[in-house]
Amino acid sequence: MKNTSRRNALKAIGTVAATGTFSASAMAKEAMSPKAKLKNNIKHSACRWCYGSIDFEELVIAAKEIGLQSIELTGPKEWPILKKHGMTSAIGWGDWPEVTLPNGSKRGSNLSWFFADPATHDTLVAFYEDLIPQAAEAGITQLICFSGNRNGMNDYVGMQNCAQVIRRLIPTCEKHNVILSMELLSSRDSHRDYMCDHIDWGVSLCEMVNSDYFKLLYDIFHMQSMHGDHIRNIRRYGKYISHYHTGGMPGRKEIDETQEIYYPAVIQALVDSGYKGFLGQEFIPSARDKEGMLASLERCVRICDV
Repeated sequence: MKNTSRRNALKAIGTVAATGTFSASAMAKEAMSPKAKLKNNIKHSACRWCYGSIDFEELVIAAKEIGLQSIELTGPKEWPILKKHGMTSAIGWGDWPEVTLPNGSKRGSNLSWFFADPATHDTLVAFYEDLIPQAAEAGITQLICFSGNRNGMNDYVGMQNCAQVIRRLIPTCEKHNVILSMELLSSRDSHRDYMCDHIDWGVSLCEMVNSDYFKLLYDIFHMQSMHGDHIRNIRRYGKYISHYHTGGMPGRKEIDETQEIYYPAVIQALVDSGYKGFLGQEFIPSARDKEGMLASLERCVRICDV
């Protein structure tokens, strides 16, 4: 190579490195052309709450144009709009009820009082037995549920309490072909004291319940906070997991090169495992305007479209 040619080549490489495009992210960006079609080796979804400032029907239309098939963590009021546009909710929920305790006090709709607390069981059974048929009628095949907090309770006792109320709901789930999926959340970060905070605890609960109508929602962001090891967890425990969420760690921002999880490898392991379900994008867009939020959603979907 002539010296001038070599200098030009080195200069070009330096420029590329300085702009951050001489990397895996460069190839990802190139693949993110608006004309590129999604591979759809995995079904794409997004969580409604991350785009709360966007009118719901506008969000549905825009998400469908990107290539998503679902807007999840939506309820009965939103399901008809999804159906109107040929979309679904990969995992649904409802308006959580208020519980009156034996001592007369009340607990509102927060994660501290759910399945691990026997005082809430009758209210929760009534709530889900009403919601499950509505989900089935709308073609929704999964509903989210939560363990609740420890509140000083032993983990095994909490597991037994959760199993008890889940078993009460399984016949209704079987009748309507709807899965209850309990989310794994971080008790070290955003959900202090939450009980279902580790894959091993969740799998033990699944084995205790022993039904195909109870599974886990593996939130990659939350489990990065607790223990990581996502690829091995997918391979080892995939049969217990019915849904996955994304999110950049730290901060639940975009799942790009600014955070610590390498999502293409994790999602490739998910595809290789034979998983046929949805992947729900649950990051908080950095942009606050509609166009920026939707552009961010498309970028992150394409990062996962392995």
